[in-house]
Amino acid sequence: MTASPVASAAGWSSTDRPAVRRCVGVEPDEFAARHWGARPLLTPAGGLPKGFDDLLTLADVDELLSRRGLRTPFLRVAKDGAVLSSNQFTSGGGVGAEIGDQVDDTSVARLFDGGATVVLQGLHRLWPPLIDFAGQLGVDLGHPVQINAYITPPSSQGFSAHYDVHDVFVLQVAGQKRWRIHAPVHQDPLRDQPWDQRADAVAARAQETPLIEETLNPGDALYLPRGYLHSATALGEVSAHLTVGVHVLTRYTLVEALLGLAGRDDDLRATLPLGIDVADPDQIAPHLAATVEALARVLKDTPVDEVVRRVRNRVWHGTRPEPIGPLAQASAAQTAGTGSVVRLRAGLRHRLREEGDKVVLEIPGDTLSLPASTVAAMRALLTGEPRVVGELPDLPVADQMVLVRRLLREGILVPCDH
Repeated sequence: MTASPVASAAGWSSTDRPAVRRCVGVEPDEFAARHWGARPLLTPAGGLPKGFDDLLTLADVDELLSRRGLRTPFLRVAKDGAVLSSNQFTSGGGVGAEIGDQVDDTSVARLFDGGATVVLQGLHRLWPPLIDFAGQLGVDLGHPVQINAYITPPSSQGFSAHYDVHDVFVLQVAGQKRWRIHAPVHQDPLRDQPWDQRADAVAARAQETPLIEETLNPGDALYLPRGYLHSATALGEVSAHLTVGVHVLTRYTLVEALLGLAGRDDDLRATLPLGIDVADPDQIAPHLAATVEALARVLKDTPVDEVVRRVRNRVWHGTRPEPIGPLAQASAAQTAGTGSVVRLRAGLRHRLREEGDKVVLEIPGDTLSLPASTVAAMRALLTGEPRVVGELPDLPVADQMVLVRRLLREGILVPCDH
């Protein structure tokens, strides 16, 4: 078997890392070496390519809250460090909607006027500019991302000092916000190690002199690795910022994949004796020793490809590719012919490999098997560059049409106007 070069998410440019460059004021390689997962980085607006008003504005926030039919949990509201019950800002959707948890703009306005912070969640699934930005950033980083927006009334604090179990980029959109950053009380926390498990230590650390205490203005950006304590207070006007959460993969991610594969072993699935007292170390000890021995054997013999597949699927399913219009996509699949221009769906994770007389394309949730004669054409299509049907390499025009139409139906290619 000969594997083709792997391009896990072609379509967006991944070599220049444009989305990373929007968030940090150093070269991506320097960011990776000095800051990624290690230390915060604050970048004033003047050190970044442009501001963030193309991603979200206060007018956009009003539109989302009033005209987009948002439902929970896409909105949270917090005041004095506590999250309010959703019944304080939701109501029925009106005639024909038959839902009871749609955001009520009047209630949100009243709560915001009273000092509550509005949190728009999952904007990487809701707001077109952030859908595109999140897709590119996920490709640039190689780790899944999500985006929330925090809108805080003047001179108000939304959440008390805490840490996140994921890395974050804070992008200031409007107004000013004073940030206080403290060193971790628990280095590199995992997802099941949230800050409230160490609330006393967090509260004590928050009383110490901050590592960073700065005011973010529109266009400023702040990177925080997971575990760093932070809190923020809006100053004299409404403040809005985007929090880009990066759900980083860790070595423990590999451990989880290995343990998932270990369940295939007969010895590790064996039942413990009837009547065993699990509170008695003497009874548990011999079974633990046998388990450790079997686990060591299984871990040693586990092929790296199987671990890669598990971790890959976690990442692939955690980052959605470019949205497609179902109607336009179906039409393109029916009408594509000589001269049609197509490209790879941006952000689509994939792997192409050859197996004997066929070529296999792996994508999230599916595997396509194609004739080996299509390999050159497939490699051309998977570069992400626009391609013209009739000009693909090493494949008759009629076969190019069949291939492209199938890939359009599978949502792998999209029609391109240029």
